[in-house]
Amino acid sequence: MRVLLKLLLDCEPEAAWRALQSPTVFREVSAPFIDIASLEPSGFPSRWQPGAHPVRMMVAGTVPIGRQTLNLEFPERRHEGVQILRDNGTGDSGLNALFTRWDHRMAIAADPAGTGKTLYRDRLSYSAGPYTAAVWPGLWALWQWRGARLTHLAPSWSSRIGEPAV
Repeated sequence: MRVLLKLLLDCEPEAAWRALQSPTVFREVSAPFIDIASLEPSGFPSRWQPGAHPVRMMVAGTVPIGRQTLNLEFPERRHEGVQILRDNGTGDSGLNALFTRWDHRMAIAADPAGTGKTLYRDRLSYSAGPYTAAVWPGLWALWQWRGARLTHLAPSWSSRIGEPAV
């Protein structure tokens, strides 16, 4: 099953790319519905690096969802000017363990209309065995929330040194 988003973000593509690599932004776009805590010994890195990043998730900070390992990669560009972040992690415990496949790709590119804004595309392909269709409405709602939060936060992102960092 899939959940898709396509948005025009009011920021430069490089600022959106920096934001996408930020664990802080990852947490901000999921809050307040999903609270995410790092299980890495030193906590969240300042910027995502390729590799495994274990996290614990809770609904509204109170109801445990379980553990998940984000497995991040930055695939080579397939198209000029497109940057991609991919998470093909695994659910390790709790409700997260229902997912037998998780392939989340986020792509950043300049708006083809030349506005200086960012075209953001987000595709989650997943399987949760016999529960795949049942979890889709919840994932769809969460992705709509994430899209609204990204749209709201984007104007505050900057790619220039000395300006507010994300």
